[in-house]
Amino acid sequence: MQQILFYFILSFLVSAGTIAALLPLARRLNWVDHPNHRKNHDAPTPVIGGLGVFVGIAVPVFMANGLNHYAVGWFTGALLLVIVGLIDDRVDVRWYIRLVVQITAALCLIFIADTRAAHLGPLFGLPDIETGWFSVPLSVFAIVGLINALNMADGIDGLVGSLIIASLIMFICAGIYAGIPDITYRLMWVVGAVLGFLWFNLRFGKQTRARVFLGDTGSALLGYTLAYITFRLTQNSVHPITPILAPYLIAVPIIDCVVLMVRRWRHGQSPVHADRNHIHHLMLDAGFSVNQILRVLVLLSFIIGLAAAAWLSLNVPYEKTILLINFILMTLLWYALSTDRDRIVARLSRLHRLLYGTPA
Repeated sequence: MQQILFYFILSFLVSAGTIAALLPLARRLNWVDHPNHRKNHDAPTPVIGGLGVFVGIAVPVFMANGLNHYAVGWFTGALLLVIVGLIDDRVDVRWYIRLVVQITAALCLIFIADTRAAHLGPLFGLPDIETGWFSVPLSVFAIVGLINALNMADGIDGLVGSLIIASLIMFICAGIYAGIPDITYRLMWVVGAVLGFLWFNLRFGKQTRARVFLGDTGSALLGYTLAYITFRLTQNSVHPITPILAPYLIAVPIIDCVVLMVRRWRHGQSPVHADRNHIHHLMLDAGFSVNQILRVLVLLSFIIGLAAAAWLSLNVPYEKTILLINFILMTLLWYALSTDRDRIVARLSRLHRLLYGTPA
């Protein structure tokens, strides 16, 4: 336990210390995100949060694991994402170059860290089904999808970091319950690194706006790392954590991303076309403040994840198949509810009045 606490504090201090040290340099080099019509900030803000999180995770990983294939595989792909992300935060890299880099990072996890979606059966409530060669494209699709889901969710101060913390807490609880504490406790390193970033990114006390952003560097890194964690905890022959639980622990960004990409495709737009139709944008337009959105979406994340875990504990027939169908139905429900933007904003406005009284 002392070692866990040591590495948790170390990751927090390294992450926060890296960000604090880079703040003056970021402003001097104009490594900042400038406000525009889609972005909810008023002043140019440094985009070095992702670099702090990267260093905050990497230091304890190599101190504890050395150069084993898991550490090297994660680090190689993460470093590629960080380098290209830093460039993208400065000069806007073309989307297809970012996609190639994301695919390459995913292949690092698959072939160096030997971490992939190799078992599909438990996802559908069936006996174990080895995916064989199909595990490569399937894993690439899942990793790249999660990278972009986290990137799309990064729209207001503190949101991505808070959702990641919520997901990690649930993964830690699930891992402890499943009897794999050695792997699970190491997630505390990621929690510490993200908290080091949130110290500069959350609105609290006299800090009325974020002092740093994750940038594309950080959102890509966290999506990639979360995919790695998900595969490590769910994809082995004994399945200590059933794969069907994973999307429920990351439900909010996944559902929001899938719904928006499908809607854009149906409207003849690029799936990565930027707009103001994410759930946090809708809630802002409905009168929620930034911190109110964080509280509601983090609570929703916990409710969805814990409800799925509770359902699995009942051991009812076809429980995993029912969960899979239910997740699809939740996604379709949000698609239907959010099709009419004005109507969903009005409904969210009523929810805001119910929860908080007058608009923020």
